[in-house]
Amino acid sequence: MPEPELADIIRRFGPAYEQQSGGVMLPSQRRALRDIEGCMTPAMGGGRYSCGDCGESFWSYHGCRNRACPKCHGRQTADWLQKREAEMLPCDYFHVVATVPGELRRLFLRHQKILYGLLMKTAAEAVRDLAAEKHYVGAEVGILAVLHTWTGELHHHPHIHMLVTGGGVSVNGAAWHDAPAGFLVPAKKLSPMISRRFAEALRKNHPDLFGQIPAKVWKRKWCSFCKHFGAGRDAVLQYLARYVFRIAISNARILAMDESHVTFRHKDHDTGNWKTQRVEGVEFLRRFLMHVLPRGFHKVRYYGLWHSSRRASQNAARCFLLLRPCACATDEATRIADLAEDALAHSELEAHAHAVICPACASRNVVCLESLRRSGRTSAV
Repeated sequence: MPEPELADIIRRFGPAYEQQSGGVMLPSQRRALRDIEGCMTPAMGGGRYSCGDCGESFWSYHGCRNRACPKCHGRQTADWLQKREAEMLPCDYFHVVATVPGELRRLFLRHQKILYGLLMKTAAEAVRDLAAEKHYVGAEVGILAVLHTWTGELHHHPHIHMLVTGGGVSVNGAAWHDAPAGFLVPAKKLSPMISRRFAEALRKNHPDLFGQIPAKVWKRKWCSFCKHFGAGRDAVLQYLARYVFRIAISNARILAMDESHVTFRHKDHDTGNWKTQRVEGVEFLRRFLMHVLPRGFHKVRYYGLWHSSRRASQNAARCFLLLRPCACATDEATRIADLAEDALAHSELEAHAHAVICPACASRNVVCLESLRRSGRTSAV
């Protein structure tokens, strides 16, 4: 018997979850349940194809394209990676993680757009400003920030992963300044800086929320670590693969489902060993839906040299001229293209013309005979 997928769990336990929740869900959560349940089924539409090599006739259905769906990230990953080619710099990189103290997590769940966004902005700008000090980098660094909200067990744990360039462009744009060997900024200094700035911004813009937070929270640890991540394109590619496109749970981690429970595996944070956990199906969906972000919220953001307003500036352009010799460009482009192709190869989404493959002979020489709309109505092509 094949291992269950997230869609199977939603079909079995979704109605019970909605009944127990009293229908109180974010629109994005309700949409995720519907999309994932119908992903790559007639509900999403598709087409009937004929293979030009073996004559086989078959249906291929569209993916839902929901960002919480474990099946639909191959093409998105490939497209995004191709766009990142021009931003890769042959320098050292650092990995910084900013966390949310446990006392704040419930408040973050109730006000996700406000607090997630404020955390990302506060943490990234604190890194940027601290790195700009003369005794650290002394220049404008580039930051790629990604929001994660989960643990391996699907509990709520908001934190920000940041990939930071190990150097930056000087204020006058005339030179590149490398970070000291193996060091960017001290986590002990960064943590209270993030805490203080978050508190100030919340007190100013949302005093009602600020008033709900106990004073001891501001003395907690807000920065887990800041460490050297690697150099050049290898560091960037590792980061992209490891953090940017990860979702709360993949189908590969779901091991079993019965009439009442779901069993999945997760990696123990302390030991690195894989463990299994069995929870009620409704509880599994509750945990999963905590990590479906509000509609329109951008979980990947850019700051410093990589901010959209600076990519086109003279300083940003000079950064690439200072660091990217022509000989590197072809090699980096090749590595990005390889990673993009790998993302497509491992995707379960085969519902677009460029990816339709004959199930009988694996040929791509196929012709669409008729299409099926999401409404279920067919039309000849």
